[in-house]
Amino acid sequence: MQMVAASKMRRAQEQVLATRAYAAKAWEVLVHLAAQQRGHGQAAHPLLLRRDRIGKTGVVLITSDKGLCGAYNANIIRSALHFMRGLDHPASLITIGRRGRDFMIRYGGQVIAEFSDLPDRPSVLDITPIARTVIDDFLNGDYDEVYLAHTVFINTLNQEPTLRRLLPITPDQSPSRVMREYIADTPQRVTGEYIYEPNPGVVLDAVLPRFTELQIYQAVLEALASEHSARMVAMRSATDNANELIQDLTLSYYRARQEAITKEMLDIVGGSEASVSVA
Repeated sequence: MQMVAASKMRRAQEQVLATRAYAAKAWEVLVHLAAQQRGHGQAAHPLLLRRDRIGKTGVVLITSDKGLCGAYNANIIRSALHFMRGLDHPASLITIGRRGRDFMIRYGGQVIAEFSDLPDRPSVLDITPIARTVIDDFLNGDYDEVYLAHTVFINTLNQEPTLRRLLPITPDQSPSRVMREYIADTPQRVTGEYIYEPNPGVVLDAVLPRFTELQIYQAVLEALASEHSARMVAMRSATDNANELIQDLTLSYYRARQEAITKEMLDIVGGSEASVSVA
């Protein structure tokens, strides 16, 4: 299992690292587009519009389908529960992965949709139904805000549970820590005037749903890389512990065997001496 997890981990790491630069550049484009739209006095796009009163919150929780990956699932579930308990209103869940779904249902969480059995190398098409569900529920007023709870891949030994707002999209919020190296220091600054055809509003209508889908897709890739890394480390620790246990048991076996042989030899010697004394 360690070798299988290591193989999957390498592929997942390559995929998540290959998409970070694209996701970061998409963020910069969105920031500029939103600034252009505000500059022309146009009405805000529904996915950019903040609600005056937050009464319903949705949480997209990303966990694994399987266990044996250390504290990976427990850490992100604990972070999501801590966030939900801090709200002054109930929250609904859209779960990706059976572990998070089973835990939340077992402990009374309101799971309104669940997605599982994603492939090891998911494509954007695999994420489209999830993104469409989230966007439609937000636009229909089922949620006033949506948060994304997932694990960010830092390196093989370090994965960081993260919870950030997905909707409404706020271009002025800080990007995730792993994407900052791909983003300019001041991406919000509009350095020039660009002409959009037909206009920034129409471009935003096409870009914002795709951008939301991209954020979920990137989060899934980060979670998969974190899951396989955590599983490889857990299986390596299990292998090391099993080898250590085998050594301890082997040593105990040899000690018991040597003790039994010694006792038999003492019995033989004692019997021989008794026979000589009688003779």
